[in-house]
Amino acid sequence: MSEADRRFMRLALALAARGLGNVWPNPAVGCVLVREGRIVGRGWTQPGGRPHAERRALDQAGAEARGATAYVTLEPCSHHGKTPPCAEGLIGAEVARVVSAMTDPDPRVAGRGHAMLRAAGITVDEGLLEPEARALQAGFLSRIERGRPWIAVKLATSLDGRIALGNGESQWITSAEARARVHALRARFDAVLVGGGTARADDPLLTVRGFQPARAPVRVVASARLDLPRGRLAGSLDQAPLWLVHGPNAPREARDFWMNIGAELIEVAEEKGALQPRALVEGLAAKGLTRVFCEGGGQFAASLMRAGLVDEFIGFTAGVALGGDGRPALGPLGLERLAQAPRYRLSETQVIGGDVLHRWRRD
Repeated sequence: MSEADRRFMRLALALAARGLGNVWPNPAVGCVLVREGRIVGRGWTQPGGRPHAERRALDQAGAEARGATAYVTLEPCSHHGKTPPCAEGLIGAEVARVVSAMTDPDPRVAGRGHAMLRAAGITVDEGLLEPEARALQAGFLSRIERGRPWIAVKLATSLDGRIALGNGESQWITSAEARARVHALRARFDAVLVGGGTARADDPLLTVRGFQPARAPVRVVASARLDLPRGRLAGSLDQAPLWLVHGPNAPREARDFWMNIGAELIEVAEEKGALQPRALVEGLAAKGLTRVFCEGGGQFAASLMRAGLVDEFIGFTAGVALGGDGRPALGPLGLERLAQAPRYRLSETQVIGGDVLHRWRRD
């Protein structure tokens, strides 16, 4: 494929990224329609997952879609759901060629969209910039292929890996610029997740502040017995959805309280009095979540680590040292040999204010 093909697919990928955090349970897809070297239509998946990217681009192009090439970051859908299949829309618009970055692993599609297009006489080229597309679709792919969301753990630490003083004081280790970036990151995830310990210590809002996202991320708190503060979380149901993951032994009074104020309860299995991490994340996937931003605390993040469920670390490191009496960023992992330690690949680093942002992904 040509350099022009790559340029238009890169644009489609950039458009797709606009949907991250807004479109679950659907994938974030981008589409660019090009006719005689000129862009005639652009689209990306809209909040809530509809309309799809192809439909938006086709509506923008109108009659100029005829004979055009469609660059799509994911195979066009072929099944009838709440919207007609995008493959049928492209066929009806009489596009001449479709270039897709990757096949959709959803069993309802899985090659059928490409087959429909070819059967209609449309040229189909697959796999352009597929690694980039798969990285963008990591959350959707994780839910479809592994039955759980992509889990990113955020850590704001001192340069010696501490998240608070020994007495618990932690506001603020990192700069205002770093905290603003955290809110921007929250908006690109489907949900913000914390454990019950963090909720009891901080009663956090877990909302996006500083701007209004297209779709507020779901706030998820994991607490086996629902022994949570009934302050800011309970009083902010109008700001963002609140899901509470609990165990089968959570008291009826606590369940009734949270249900009556509008929180959604998700019951998962326990093990030795604690929520099973895998059951927790599988329960979130069953509700449609594809990308989850975990913000604490250290013990809860360590439980996800021990279960092998952390796909990415997003760290903000400040130039301050708190010493050995400070609280560590992660709880115990139970490692006996260095070879057992999970390793991650550095994918991004940049200076944010006076701090350093670093992202690490597990291949």
